[in-house]
Amino acid sequence: MKEYKLESLIYYSKISLDKEHILKDSTSDIQAKLDEYAQKGYRLVSTDATDFGFAVYFYLYFEKDIAEEYL
Repeated sequence: MKEYKLESLIYYSKISLDKEHILKDSTSDIQAKLDEYAQKGYRLVSTDATDFGFAVYFYLYFEKDIAEEYL
């Protein structure tokens, strides 16, 4: 069997001359989430991102194998 988790991260745009500020701000946070889930035995299986208004939404989909217990 597999166990699945979804992690959502939201980043808001700000007034900046740096057009890549969301990318720079989000990279370390996303890496921290990847490391956190990897320590728990999960692996990243899919990602998605979308923007709405002044926000960018990142979705990280994780899964891990879990042992089946037979009674």
